[in-house]
Amino acid sequence: MRSQEPRASSSCAACKFMKRRCTLNCLFAPYFRADEPKKFAKVHKVFGASNVTKILNEVPEPQRQDAVNSLVFEAEERLKDPVYGCIGAIASLQDKMFQLQHDLAVAKARLARCSTRTSYASCSTTSPFSMLDGEFGMTPFDIFVVDQGCGLTNEFRQHPFP
Repeated sequence: MRSQEPRASSSCAACKFMKRRCTLNCLFAPYFRADEPKKFAKVHKVFGASNVTKILNEVPEPQRQDAVNSLVFEAEERLKDPVYGCIGAIASLQDKMFQLQHDLAVAKARLARCSTRTSYASCSTTSPFSMLDGEFGMTPFDIFVVDQGCGLTNEFRQHPFP
């Protein structure tokens, strides 16, 4: 475990930041090393030293490193995006995942259409949009909205005339 390792005489990043003397049994020392001062500064700015101390005291020793990593991530995200914090990052990744799942479904549908045709040449000359006619409850007039650089999205526009 990191907390059992002997430390050099220098103070940990937390004690340096708070301008106090670092003791041998310092709670922060195993997790905020002296060569990572910005790590503690971010956590301190968002949560405060007192709250971090309370959190670390409540977490079992084997899980403290994970708790510190989580606090650092949450603090960094909160500083990047003060309104949504890590929830904004999670929502963004979730949106990207849904986008990729949709793109995969479209690719699988196209592949299924191509595999049922007699030759690959007839499949490769066909538009990918025309191959989906009737798939997913679509009519021939539904088209995909193409987002810049992101591929197909799940938004549909109805053609103005049938």
